[in-house]
Amino acid sequence: MYAVIKTGGKQYRITTGQKIKIEQIPADIGQEIVIDQVLLLESDEKVTIGTPTVLGATVKATILAQGKHDKIKIFKIRRRKHYQKHQGHRQKYSEIIIKEICTN
Repeated sequence: MYAVIKTGGKQYRITTGQKIKIEQIPADIGQEIVIDQVLLLESDEKVTIGTPTVLGATVKATILAQGKHDKIKIFKIRRRKHYQKHQGHRQKYSEIIIKEICTN
């Protein structure tokens, strides 16, 4: 059984027991969250595609950690103009473990 969920503007293919890093969710470590934007659900060779989401389908997950990814360095230059710009960015994430995929 697997599902495709949408969170943080991105889509993830998940299964029960899987650990994934998603865009940061404002919740405490150890707290259980419910994701209700399930776009596709597959169980026993039966595929249900939502329009846009599957009605009544939810995913229960637990937050394991909050953190930041590695720094991305951004460097812009224009030749012969003496223009250089240095910038960096660290994206925040929440690491979750999928506990259960609930159908309607």
